[in-house]
Amino acid sequence: MQSPLVSIICLCYNHEKYVAEAIESVLLQTYTNIELIIVDDASSDGSCKVIEDVLDGVYVSSLTEKTKNASLKLQNEPIFIRNQENLGNCKSFNIGLTRATGKYIIDFSTDDVLLDDRVEKQVDAFEQLADDYAVVFTNALNINEAGAVQGYHYTVDNKGKSKVEVPQGDVYKEVLKHYFISTPTMMMRTQVVKEMGGYDEDLSYEDFDFWIRTSRKYLYYYLDEATTLKRAVRNSLSSKFYRRNYSSHLQSTLKVCYKALEQNVTNEENKLLAHQVYYFLRLAFYLQYFDLVKSFYQLLQRLDHTPKLAQILVFLSRYRIKVFRLYRFYLKTKGWGKARLR
Repeated sequence: MQSPLVSIICLCYNHEKYVAEAIESVLLQTYTNIELIIVDDASSDGSCKVIEDVLDGVYVSSLTEKTKNASLKLQNEPIFIRNQENLGNCKSFNIGLTRATGKYIIDFSTDDVLLDDRVEKQVDAFEQLADDYAVVFTNALNINEAGAVQGYHYTVDNKGKSKVEVPQGDVYKEVLKHYFISTPTMMMRTQVVKEMGGYDEDLSYEDFDFWIRTSRKYLYYYLDEATTLKRAVRNSLSSKFYRRNYSSHLQSTLKVCYKALEQNVTNEENKLLAHQVYYFLRLAFYLQYFDLVKSFYQLLQRLDHTPKLAQILVFLSRYRIKVFRLYRFYLKTKGWGKARLR
């Protein structure tokens, strides 16, 4: 019986420094039945030339006997799509999704790296799960721009196993409450992704919305292995959450919070969502997106949760009180972007 096909959609935007290592980590997987789909989102650097050079060294087993001695090989012809204009991650992924035929799918940013047995381990786990499981996710090793390991997403013991109890199964309430899944480690059931219409192209980022929409109906499985090197890059999409002059992430978050409100069925779920909304209201104030402070507060009112501090921040927002410099100093002392792990 042939192993199931896995589609890996590699999303590249100005990853010239990292894209060769990323694609090669796909080609060197111990699992061989892989469909490689690369979407370059109109990179302005030399990413496309690097991608072409890597693909020139790939041998496809269905087309040539040279595969037997090749270090970079695939069973299926790779697909390389070049966007003529920058469309963003959500639209770029959906373009790749239209070409995907695998049973499972990975959304892979080409500044990250797959460990060589990642696909094999996740497929083995998925094949033992019922059809109501939509996602298998794992631990990750965090690396810096130079590739040096900075630590684990979930702290591990001396056997490499997570020291914390990672939520799995029905994770909807956990998703409402806080960020805990390392997005780059997810393998998804393709049928589920297509059933939900892919990513919402009106959003600037995808993971929170994906978790909200799928975890309401489907289950998640945590595989306690580190399978991915997640690179922290200064100008990455996730880092912009904490920067001035980039409000689209918080605007997208507000939209997703309203989606969650529509799905919630219990007071407990509303309370958990309010916890999230309250966090993002504070973040909007610190980043000086004062109109968004008011918008998040209006959602808190609908959730019947209006803490005193939220009321104070709404009042201060009317007078455009600027605190971003203090917040930036706080982030530097705590570690850039770690505030999101609240």
